[in-house]
Amino acid sequence: MVNAPVNTYTADSITVLEGLEAVRRRPGMYVGGTDIKALHHLVYEVVDNSIDEALAGFCDHIRVIIHADESVSVIDNGRGIPVAEHSQKKVSSLQLVLTTLHAGGKFDRSNYKVSGGLHGVGVSAVNALSEWLVAEVAQDGGVWQQKYKQGVPQGPVKQIAKLPKSREHDTGTKITFRFDPTIFKDVPGYNWSTLLVRFREMAFVTKGIRITFVDEREDPKEEYTFYFEGGVTSFVRYLNRNRQALHDPVYMEKEVESIGVEVAVQYTDAYTESVYAFANTIHTPDGGTHLTGLRGALTRTINDYARKNSLLKDGDSNFSGDDTREGLTAIVSIKHPDPQFESQTKVKLMNAEVKTLVESVVGEAFSTFLEENPRQAKTIIEKCLTSSRARDAAKKARELVLRKSALESSTLPGKLADCSSRDSGSSELYIVEGDSAGGSAKQGRDRRFQAILPLRGKILNTERARLDKILANNEVKALITALGTGVGDDFNLEGLRYGRVIIMTDADVDGAHIRTLLLTFFFRYMLQLIESGHLFIAQPPLYLIKHKKEAAYVYTEQEKDAYLKKLNGSNPVTMQRYKGLGEMSPEQLWETTMNPETRTILQVAVEDAAAADKTFDMLMGSVVAPRKKFIQTHAKQVQNLDI
Repeated sequence: MVNAPVNTYTADSITVLEGLEAVRRRPGMYVGGTDIKALHHLVYEVVDNSIDEALAGFCDHIRVIIHADESVSVIDNGRGIPVAEHSQKKVSSLQLVLTTLHAGGKFDRSNYKVSGGLHGVGVSAVNALSEWLVAEVAQDGGVWQQKYKQGVPQGPVKQIAKLPKSREHDTGTKITFRFDPTIFKDVPGYNWSTLLVRFREMAFVTKGIRITFVDEREDPKEEYTFYFEGGVTSFVRYLNRNRQALHDPVYMEKEVESIGVEVAVQYTDAYTESVYAFANTIHTPDGGTHLTGLRGALTRTINDYARKNSLLKDGDSNFSGDDTREGLTAIVSIKHPDPQFESQTKVKLMNAEVKTLVESVVGEAFSTFLEENPRQAKTIIEKCLTSSRARDAAKKARELVLRKSALESSTLPGKLADCSSRDSGSSELYIVEGDSAGGSAKQGRDRRFQAILPLRGKILNTERARLDKILANNEVKALITALGTGVGDDFNLEGLRYGRVIIMTDADVDGAHIRTLLLTFFFRYMLQLIESGHLFIAQPPLYLIKHKKEAAYVYTEQEKDAYLKKLNGSNPVTMQRYKGLGEMSPEQLWETTMNPETRTILQVAVEDAAAADKTFDMLMGSVVAPRKKFIQTHAKQVQNLDI
């Protein structure tokens, strides 16, 4: 006889989450999680509200300040959140906005024609997830304030000051908050550079706005102000600073049925595309219908022009989208009164009508540009032709690599010392510089789950070569075959044979160069490997310091100085500087760099694709001047290192 389960699902089992309790209980639904990315999202939600005031024509300056205690102030000179009592709810409108989900001025088109804050949960979610929040509003000749703790009002809205006669007409909103550490656990604080990039983007795509960003955690404090007259055209020029442009940026702008479209396009000598899409000033990293419309329009327009002017022959096939996007830098920014996003974090635009509209605007304007500029048009078509031929060659080379991977899976690259485990989740691949270090790593590893792939010499600089040339490189082919994922358009994460791919190079200039070459390859042709958190960098020690019977490994110059200071001049002290991994015995390499219990490895992540794109282009591209300037600027930081 089987005992029936006890029925515990009754009316009393139904939980009703009141007010902002739902946000605190499930922060992932509102800001995407509780990690550093979600922490930054708190700031974005508040700044988006100020940007909406700018889009409505009521704000031209936004100040964002990170204070020493990791609290953040966002100050704008917009109209100010209304503080008067709401006619229906009988509570201050300010309190209503800060404590009620789906309450705000974005639902009434008379207040905001377009906005980024659409769901009415932004600032109220920030309030719920903050240890404390203070809202101040300048309005009607006075300054009004209300304080909160974890989303709960600590009193009514009250007037705290009267504006002087000279400023009695000033208006604006100041929101100051500190994230709740009980929700955002193990988060070190805000990343200056990540926020800086975001505010720069906002200034690029919002004409007439001035954004000032201040970090008071630094001494002296850091302060930047962004203001760009050229808007998205300036953005394109900024992205192409280290590239050779084939023509001046092509700017397109049009408003149809209250939907504004703004696009800037420029082709360069690069082999990759750099295209960024925005909806109501919000970056949509996963693209959407506006990006699809842009790409489709460019491909169709270039093919039509090439056919019409006999630059494509009757027997030639049309250019593919990949052919027409090689070397393309473009920004597409739309302003929509009712945008539909895939989620609250607004990573992808879903409005179907936007695709047709962007296609129409870009197709008409870019076709006119090609007709009026035949020389530049021919240069663009020639680049597409070269890209098409190279892509065919790359396809054959890629198929060869994939075919070898499939047919010769039992005979992986000869230099690969594979692990015995077939569980990709627990296995690791160490990409090691040189045969000497490879030998030590093979002897020192745990062969149950650690595989070793030694590379001979430096791989090709993939920033300066097309994929067909890259796939002809033996070291690259060995790497692709070992990983099992394919490459480029054929990349498939499901084929990955190792859960962690770890770059392990010497702590010298050549080692740093090889590491950069590998990172460039992964960023350009296996970006999903990075985005999925599978790529790491090993941290071998710089020194072995021996004192009497004690031995210590130190990993940085600062650690070395601190350790020597702790010894307080005691003798005898001997120091061994490891310039190469091959100088370590297999036991030392295991103990310091490969043992999961004791090692340190850095996970490679891409916080901002535009910034990473620009950095790789500057360091590894064909234009020398920016790279020379970078090296000269940072030379002092490494002049004392023994490398």
